Amino acid sequence: MDCRLAPLQANIIGKRLVKSPKVYVRDSGIEHALLNIGDHEALLGHPVSGASWEGFVIESLIAAAPRQTVPLFYRTGAGAEVDLLLEIPKHGLWAIEIKRGLPARPGKGFFIACDDLKPARRFVVNSGTERYRVDAHTEAIGLRELAETLAAAATAPHPRLPGGRRVRYSKSSNAL
Repeated sequence: MDCRLAPLQANIIGKRLVKSPKVYVRDSGIEHALLNIGDHEALLGHPVSGASWEGFVIESLIAAAPRQTVPLFYRTGAGAEVDLLLEIPKHGLWAIEIKRGLPARPGKGFFIACDDLKPARRFVVNSGTERYRVDAHTEAIGLRELAETLAAAATAPHPRLPGGRRVRYSKSSNAL
């Protein structure tokens, strides 16, 4: 019923990383039933709504991601945090911040974490359907569209270099 999301194990100079796993409830329907949350209105006013949405989004995106994707999270002792990191073969590291409401403005901790990690892509998933830029590197996106983007990454062709040569990744470091 619950799931543990492993923390990123990285050697980032000067950063004290949280090493305990992030625990979330996999089935929000069971969670809502156990808490006697009967309808959408009751859920919106309940203190668990943000955590419930986050667990639902994490579970949905992991299910949509290509095989061999490694789901992680990142948090430092100073508060820099990314709710979900997806290490996607041949697509790199994707940083995902999860917001229940429509104003998809991540906190300062997300931007600090992205400066530390240098992800290939940055998203803020919200409950809306519009896709727009939050800043030069970060997109706000609805859950359904990001799940579709992840599913498409599973079928994307292998990257090619100029002249049509295929990119080769080493098994040990994902380097060219």
